[in-house]
Amino acid sequence: METAPGPQEKYHLITRNLQEVLGEDKLMAVLKEREVKIYWGTATTGKPHVAYFVPMSKIADFLKAGCEVTILFADLHAYLDNMKAPWELLELRTRYYENVIKAMLESIGVPLEKLKFVRGTDYQLSKEYTLDVYRLSSVVTQHDAKKAGAEVVKQVEHPLLSGLLYPGLQALDEEYLKVDAQFGGVDQRKIFTFAEKYLPSLGYAKRIHLMNPMIPGLTGSKMSSSEEDSKIDLLDRKEDVKKKLKKAFCEPGNVENNGVLSFIKHVLFPLKSEFVILREEKWGGNKTYTAYEALEKDFAEQVVHPGDLKNSVEVALNKLLDPIREKFNSPELKKLTSAAYPNPSKAKPAEKGTKNSEPENVVPSRLDIRVGKVISVEKHPDADSLYVEKIDVGEPEPRTVVSGLVQFVPKEQLQDRLVVLLCNLKPQKMRGVESQGMVLCASSVGEPRQVEPLDPPAECCAGERVYVEGYEDGEPDDELKPKKKVFEKLQADFRISEDCIAQWKEKNFLTKLGSISCKSLKGGSIS
Repeated sequence: METAPGPQEKYHLITRNLQEVLGEDKLMAVLKEREVKIYWGTATTGKPHVAYFVPMSKIADFLKAGCEVTILFADLHAYLDNMKAPWELLELRTRYYENVIKAMLESIGVPLEKLKFVRGTDYQLSKEYTLDVYRLSSVVTQHDAKKAGAEVVKQVEHPLLSGLLYPGLQALDEEYLKVDAQFGGVDQRKIFTFAEKYLPSLGYAKRIHLMNPMIPGLTGSKMSSSEEDSKIDLLDRKEDVKKKLKKAFCEPGNVENNGVLSFIKHVLFPLKSEFVILREEKWGGNKTYTAYEALEKDFAEQVVHPGDLKNSVEVALNKLLDPIREKFNSPELKKLTSAAYPNPSKAKPAEKGTKNSEPENVVPSRLDIRVGKVISVEKHPDADSLYVEKIDVGEPEPRTVVSGLVQFVPKEQLQDRLVVLLCNLKPQKMRGVESQGMVLCASSVGEPRQVEPLDPPAECCAGERVYVEGYEDGEPDDELKPKKKVFEKLQADFRISEDCIAQWKEKNFLTKLGSISCKSLKGGSIS
């Protein structure tokens, strides 16, 4: 018969693999007296992806430590965060989250009866909660509310008041869910410290805060619902998993920003306490690792090849995804999925009697625009006005891109700079060299013509998705068909604002770190 873990062992289970704990002494004090009550909340916005296995794996740890765990489906938060979930889709998306999160937990062997599931609107619309929101708004400054949500609430040029309410509601959830601790990603840290500062001003206790690291996505940046190539969807087919893992950033010997290794560390190892590298006998045969550090060391020393690492993760990941795929293969859940996440690029059927109706929606989410880093720049061998650039867009190999920038941008100003690249144009030969994308630039309206490459925020990584405000959830076309002229139709409404921000129909081009801009060409066009 297994002996129940003691306070020290429980503390280890609760805190292992976390990046930071605020309130360690209080956590140990509670453990010495009783079981800890913890909640994890998720706003019901974009489709959950495989990175959600990271908090699920920690929830399994919490249960092993005897904790009482509540999972909050934060439906109201999803609406308040710049309406990431439209009101008419809120109920559908919350139902989708409930089904998919429960399927994930079942796939890793977590008993659902030990968990409590709550929707935000179950209590956030009550008289008492609403009064506390007003009480909180009377003591919180606008500066503190904006600062608290900076890493979580979508940042736009003209923020809505709803985004300022978001951190306060998350703080109050700790009191209304009657927990000792809140668990989340380290990107929530500012909201957690906001809660620690302001809850006592309402007479409520300061809580413990447990923070997971933000694991890199497959492109090397944060895994995100709005960056299609950075994440594997829970319902992706096996061939899609293979394709995305094949493209994943996994440089030989490089353990920094390696999303494949991070997934093993934070999901696969904690679940099984081991990981098997699958490989042919001629390369040494299969090898079982019982400590993540040993695997990381072998990868750093190039004993383990990226191809074998990816293949092994593919097998292990599909074992986790198979029961989720099977559950969502039912007609009822298929219908729920398509209703909760309608494809914006799919045409709505034309009404009877309409003429010249557009056969498909021409929306910015159909463009695959990414941040790129220029690795090399050379003059085109057969054209004096063209550069041939090698640009890293987060894929295994850099893309070759031909640009007519020789007259406008000196070679040394392009070398090593970040640019904005349209990646799903049909490749075409330009004077004998195939170009696999287009560097987007601002152009002046009058003469003499001036051209400036668009600038992403300086902290961006190569491969990060660029999207238009309000269109972050759609999936880009695999390849834009030249005859459809999708890019040309959208480009007609591309402009540079008076603040030098790139826009489509007065909506900003964004990355998760901020707006796309240019240096000086106010009112210019984008091409």
